[in-house]
Amino acid sequence: MTEAVIVVALLLVGACATAAVAVRDPVRQSLVLAVLGVVLAVLFTVLQAPDVGLSQLAVGSALTPLLLLLTVRKVRRRAQRAPDGPAGRRGREGGP
Repeated sequence: MTEAVIVVALLLVGACATAAVAVRDPVRQSLVLAVLGVVLAVLFTVLQAPDVGLSQLAVGSALTPLLLLLTVRKVRRRAQRAPDGPAGRRGREGGP
């Protein structure tokens, strides 16, 4: 029974990690990363490492995705506020 739970948890970790790499949108990537953190926490708990599982739950599924979401939000806001984007600079210089 325990081996089956470990195998299922490992398959879920592999699937979530593959999804995190395959997704292109940074917001969706951070959400998939949060799910990956929860699945890893479950795996650590199944492997009888509850202290590592709790740390993974706090850091891997809460703090890291939150920091990534906040960073993406700030970068997108700055990009929208910037009057001179790449097209604006190109237009003044007369380049292609």
